[in-house]
Amino acid sequence: MKRCPECGRNYNDDSMSFCLDDGVELLFGPASGDEPETAILLEPGKAGARFSDSDSPTRSQIDTTDQAATFHSGTETERQRRSDGSHDLRETPSRLAARGVVSRNGRARLLLGVGVAALLLATGFFSYRYLRPADANRQIDSIAVLPFQNRNGDPDSEYLSDGLAESLIYRLTQLPNLKVSPTSSVVRYKGKDADVGTIANELGVDAVMTGRLAQRGDNLTISVELVDVRNNKLLWGEQYDRKMTDLLATQREIATTIAQKLELRLSGDENKGLTRQYTNNNEAYQLYLKGRYFWSKRNPDSIRKAIEYFNLAIEKDPGFALAYSGLADAYVVPANRLEPRDAMPKAKTAATRALAIDPTLAEAHTSLARVLQVYDWNWEEAEKEFKRAIELDPRYAVAHQWYGGLLERTGHIDESIAERKLALELDPLSAITHFELAQAYYFARDYDRSIEQFQKTLELDPNFSAALQYLPLAYAQKRMFDEAIEALESAPTDTGLVSTGAPGSVYAMAGHTDKARKMVEDLKALRDRKQYVPAVGIASIYAALGEKDEALAWLEKGYEERGFQMQYLKVEPRWDNLRSDARFTGLIRRIGLPE
Repeated sequence: MKRCPECGRNYNDDSMSFCLDDGVELLFGPASGDEPETAILLEPGKAGARFSDSDSPTRSQIDTTDQAATFHSGTETERQRRSDGSHDLRETPSRLAARGVVSRNGRARLLLGVGVAALLLATGFFSYRYLRPADANRQIDSIAVLPFQNRNGDPDSEYLSDGLAESLIYRLTQLPNLKVSPTSSVVRYKGKDADVGTIANELGVDAVMTGRLAQRGDNLTISVELVDVRNNKLLWGEQYDRKMTDLLATQREIATTIAQKLELRLSGDENKGLTRQYTNNNEAYQLYLKGRYFWSKRNPDSIRKAIEYFNLAIEKDPGFALAYSGLADAYVVPANRLEPRDAMPKAKTAATRALAIDPTLAEAHTSLARVLQVYDWNWEEAEKEFKRAIELDPRYAVAHQWYGGLLERTGHIDESIAERKLALELDPLSAITHFELAQAYYFARDYDRSIEQFQKTLELDPNFSAALQYLPLAYAQKRMFDEAIEALESAPTDTGLVSTGAPGSVYAMAGHTDKARKMVEDLKALRDRKQYVPAVGIASIYAALGEKDEALAWLEKGYEERGFQMQYLKVEPRWDNLRSDARFTGLIRRIGLPE
């Protein structure tokens, strides 16, 4: 016998499953209710499980799968009753409701159950679609490789720890679908015990790689960890115990493993970028790493050391294109404080040689473009090289940064600012990139924005000499002379500002003419002692003093020297009082700039 546990109605027909009054599931039990009642259940977790031997094989079974309830009848008589349309009492509540058999109370319960199920379904979908983390299943598409910790504590091996990280950055940038924070952005974290989550937030990346390196004789121990900062999850960690002679192979192995752990789908060409052998000479590679290490410091002494190491790397492997590219970069930056007629032809030779070995090096195209622009004044060919570099590597920030300079100096200020902003997106923590955007605002005569941007540059690097030079100039152009003098005199004394003429120009514009003239004489004395001082710097002080003939005479010397600052003639505000002079417009024409 069965009975309804809700209304108490008894049913003698054991084939019934649900109460006809309220649709509640029937239970086995005596009418008296003195014995325990037993529900018709399957074995836990087993859909379609068989009943015990004492159960009738013809009894209807409730299948508790996640599909709609299914009723199985064992006897031919019952199957026949259903097939010929006769009344079948073994039906689900929904079937009974559809036929009008379920009571009003049963309908209410049924509708409530359906409503709850719909609500749960809708809530689950909403939570999955809108409340789950947006990037929970998104493939990692950005990474920062932090400077490796040098566990030796020996400054002479810093080039190894820094160089290995930079080499990994360079290789990973070959992947078109991966954003890699450049060295200039991550170097600020060197030696700092910063939280990787904070670093990732500042750099705007999904993953951060950290590493440690220890050298004992010819033995290297390299430990690396790759963290998915979105989920605070360690994706991979490994320790490599290798020989110094295995450094190149180890670097390639680590880069390939990172790509695999980030689940990047690599085509054949993309994979070549990770495993490509720029040199097979391990000693040449180590010398190259030393060169890059010193080049990144951007001061005269370190640039000279960089040149020395790049040349040694080339001696070890004359076919090492990256070493030639590094050498070109060392000669092309004005931080080397070398006379342009000496440095720039060497930069051009090195860049040309790098491209002869490997025409696909975006860095070499960029260095060559820089020489064509600032020394050859071949603006058209320079633009072609910049565009080729950007075509080869659209994420190479320096190409956008320097191309912005070309646009700026040819009078396309708005386009220049757009390129500089793009470079800043690619390299958001680079002091030089921030500076060059500020310089674009300065040349556009937007002094408020330029001052703000120069200040941001100095927040990143308080000793950044170019910003220390131009911030006082921007103040002076706004006739904020007190602020200009304060900014000038609070700057460190060893930044080489005096030789640029910026301090003398500021003093002259502020009315401190005695100090300005004293600086002119000091700079002339340095030139007499064969120390390179740009003639353009002296010309700018004379221009600020209002001595046009002297200013134009020194600009003529700057033209003969092919001085770096000659490219600024069209846009530099310090020359505004000379623009009506035919001698000045003639200089602009001679260096190929549109008037």
